[in-house]
Amino acid sequence: MRRWIVIASVFLAACGFQLRGAISLPFSTLYITLPETSDIRAAIKRGVEANGETRVVDNPKEAEAILTVLGDVPEKKILSYSAAGRVREYQLVRTFTFRVHDTAGRDFLPLNTMKITRDISFNDSQVLAKESEEALLQRDMQTDLIRQLLRRLAAAKAPTVVKDE
Repeated sequence: MRRWIVIASVFLAACGFQLRGAISLPFSTLYITLPETSDIRAAIKRGVEANGETRVVDNPKEAEAILTVLGDVPEKKILSYSAAGRVREYQLVRTFTFRVHDTAGRDFLPLNTMKITRDISFNDSQVLAKESEEALLQRDMQTDLIRQLLRRLAAAKAPTVVKDE
Protein backbone atom coordinates (compact mmCIF):
# COMPACT_ATOMS: atom_id res chain seq x y z
CA MET A 1 0.00 0.00 0.00
CA ARG A 2 2.79 2.42 0.91
CA ARG A 3 4.52 1.70 -2.34
CA TRP A 4 1.44 2.85 -4.30
CA ILE A 5 1.25 6.06 -2.32
CA VAL A 6 4.92 6.77 -3.07
CA ILE A 7 4.42 5.98 -6.77
CA ALA A 8 1.32 8.20 -6.95
CA SER A 9 3.24 11.02 -5.23
CA VAL A 10 6.09 10.74 -7.72
CA PHE A 11 3.69 10.90 -10.68
CA LEU A 12 1.86 13.91 -9.26
CA ALA A 13 5.13 15.73 -8.63
CA ALA A 14 6.41 14.83 -12.11
CA CYS A 15 3.34 16.23 -13.87
CA GLY A 16 3.73 19.64 -12.21
CA PHE A 17 0.73 19.33 -9.91
CA GLN A 18 0.75 21.73 -7.01
CA LEU A 19 -1.86 23.16 -4.68
CA ARG A 20 -3.05 26.67 -5.42
CA GLY A 21 -1.41 29.19 -3.19
CA ALA A 22 -2.63 32.61 -2.18
CA ILE A 23 -3.31 34.93 -5.09
CA SER A 24 -1.04 37.95 -5.20
CA LEU A 25 -2.64 41.05 -6.71
CA PRO A 26 -0.60 43.85 -8.36
CA PHE A 27 -2.14 46.54 -6.13
CA SER A 28 -2.40 47.05 -2.37
CA THR A 29 -5.85 48.66 -2.19
CA LEU A 30 -9.00 48.10 -4.24
CA TYR A 31 -12.33 49.88 -4.44
CA ILE A 32 -15.34 47.92 -5.73
CA THR A 33 -18.18 49.85 -7.40
CA LEU A 34 -20.99 47.73 -5.97
CA PRO A 35 -23.34 48.53 -3.08
CA GLU A 36 -22.09 47.53 0.39
CA THR A 37 -25.09 45.21 0.76
CA SER A 38 -24.40 43.26 -2.44
CA ASP A 39 -23.70 39.53 -2.01
CA ILE A 40 -21.22 39.49 -4.87
CA ARG A 41 -19.35 42.48 -3.43
CA ALA A 42 -18.97 40.65 -0.12
CA ALA A 43 -17.70 37.54 -1.92
CA ILE A 44 -15.21 39.55 -4.01
CA LYS A 45 -14.01 41.35 -0.87
CA ARG A 46 -13.50 38.03 0.95
CA GLY A 47 -11.56 36.62 -2.00
CA VAL A 48 -9.36 39.71 -2.39
CA GLU A 49 -8.57 40.03 1.31
CA ALA A 50 -8.00 36.28 1.80
CA ASN A 51 -4.32 36.62 0.86
CA GLY A 52 -3.77 39.46 3.35
CA GLU A 53 -1.75 41.66 0.97
CA THR A 54 -4.60 43.62 -0.66
CA ARG A 55 -7.44 45.28 1.17
CA VAL A 56 -10.77 46.63 -0.08
CA VAL A 57 -11.38 50.28 0.76
CA ASP A 58 -14.64 52.21 0.99
CA ASN A 59 -13.43 55.38 -0.75
CA PRO A 60 -12.27 55.36 -4.39
CA LYS A 61 -9.78 58.16 -3.66
CA GLU A 62 -7.90 55.86 -1.26
CA ALA A 63 -7.69 53.03 -3.79
CA GLU A 64 -4.75 52.13 -5.97
CA ALA A 65 -7.16 50.25 -8.28
CA ILE A 66 -10.90 50.48 -8.90
CA LEU A 67 -12.99 47.48 -9.93
CA THR A 68 -15.85 48.95 -11.94
CA VAL A 69 -18.65 46.44 -12.39
CA LEU A 70 -20.56 47.37 -15.54
CA GLY A 71 -22.97 44.46 -15.53
CA ASP A 72 -23.92 41.34 -13.60
CA VAL A 73 -26.84 39.77 -15.46
CA PRO A 74 -28.36 36.40 -14.53
CA GLU A 75 -30.55 34.72 -17.17
CA LYS A 76 -32.61 31.57 -17.38
CA LYS A 77 -33.09 30.24 -20.91
CA ILE A 78 -35.20 27.33 -22.08
CA LEU A 79 -33.05 24.63 -23.70
CA SER A 80 -35.60 21.96 -24.60
CA TYR A 81 -39.26 20.97 -24.44
CA SER A 82 -40.92 17.59 -23.93
CA ALA A 83 -43.26 16.05 -26.52
CA ALA A 84 -46.13 17.52 -24.50
CA GLY A 85 -44.69 21.03 -24.88
CA ARG A 86 -43.42 21.34 -21.30
CA VAL A 87 -39.97 22.60 -20.41
CA ARG A 88 -37.45 19.78 -19.87
CA GLU A 89 -34.20 21.72 -19.55
CA TYR A 90 -33.07 25.21 -18.67
CA GLN A 91 -29.74 26.90 -19.09
CA LEU A 92 -28.64 29.27 -16.34
CA VAL A 93 -26.35 32.01 -17.65
CA ARG A 94 -24.54 34.69 -15.69
CA THR A 95 -22.76 37.45 -17.59
CA PHE A 96 -20.35 39.61 -15.61
CA THR A 97 -18.75 42.67 -17.23
CA PHE A 98 -16.06 44.74 -15.52
CA ARG A 99 -12.86 46.71 -15.86
CA VAL A 100 -10.08 47.55 -13.43
CA HIS A 101 -8.43 50.97 -13.59
CA ASP A 102 -6.57 53.46 -11.45
CA THR A 103 -7.95 56.80 -10.27
CA ALA A 104 -6.62 58.48 -13.45
CA GLY A 105 -8.61 56.07 -15.62
CA ARG A 106 -5.63 54.04 -16.89
CA ASP A 107 -6.45 50.34 -17.18
CA PHE A 108 -5.01 47.54 -15.10
CA LEU A 109 -7.50 45.35 -17.01
CA PRO A 110 -9.53 46.69 -19.94
CA LEU A 111 -13.19 45.85 -20.41
CA ASN A 112 -13.73 42.13 -19.68
CA THR A 113 -16.80 39.93 -19.93
CA MET A 114 -17.14 36.56 -18.24
CA LYS A 115 -20.02 34.25 -19.10
CA ILE A 116 -20.75 31.24 -16.90
CA THR A 117 -23.40 28.67 -17.81
CA ARG A 118 -24.98 25.65 -16.16
CA ASP A 119 -27.67 23.33 -17.52
CA ILE A 120 -30.46 22.04 -15.33
CA SER A 121 -33.17 19.50 -16.11
CA PHE A 122 -36.73 20.27 -15.04
CA ASN A 123 -39.60 18.08 -13.93
CA ASP A 124 -43.07 19.39 -13.02
CA SER A 125 -43.43 16.79 -10.27
CA GLN A 126 -40.25 17.94 -8.51
CA VAL A 127 -40.67 21.71 -8.50
CA LEU A 128 -39.36 22.34 -4.96
CA ALA A 129 -36.35 20.07 -5.42
CA LYS A 130 -35.51 21.73 -8.73
CA GLU A 131 -35.78 25.20 -7.16
CA SER A 132 -33.27 24.11 -4.50
CA GLU A 133 -31.01 22.65 -7.17
CA GLU A 134 -31.20 25.90 -9.13
CA ALA A 135 -30.26 27.91 -6.04
CA LEU A 136 -27.25 25.65 -5.48
CA LEU A 137 -26.20 26.03 -9.11
CA GLN A 138 -26.52 29.83 -8.86
CA ARG A 139 -24.30 29.80 -5.76
CA ASP A 140 -21.81 27.53 -7.56
CA MET A 141 -21.78 29.89 -10.54
CA GLN A 142 -21.03 32.84 -8.25
CA THR A 143 -18.15 30.94 -6.63
CA ASP A 144 -16.78 30.10 -10.08
CA LEU A 145 -17.16 33.73 -11.15
CA ILE A 146 -15.22 34.97 -8.11
CA ARG A 147 -12.39 32.48 -8.75
CA GLN A 148 -12.13 33.54 -12.40
CA LEU A 149 -12.22 37.21 -11.42
CA LEU A 150 -9.43 36.75 -8.87
CA ARG A 151 -7.26 34.95 -11.43
CA ARG A 152 -7.79 37.80 -13.89
CA LEU A 153 -7.02 40.39 -11.20
CA ALA A 154 -3.80 38.52 -10.35
CA ALA A 155 -2.78 38.62 -14.03
CA ALA A 156 -3.41 42.38 -14.32
CA LYS A 157 -0.54 44.64 -15.24
CA ALA A 158 0.01 48.02 -13.64
CA PRO A 159 -0.77 50.82 -16.10
CA THR A 160 2.25 52.54 -17.56
CA VAL A 161 2.58 56.22 -16.83
CA VAL A 162 3.40 58.29 -19.90
CA LYS A 163 5.57 61.31 -19.09
CA ASP A 164 5.28 64.44 -21.18
CA GLU A 165 8.54 65.68 -22.63
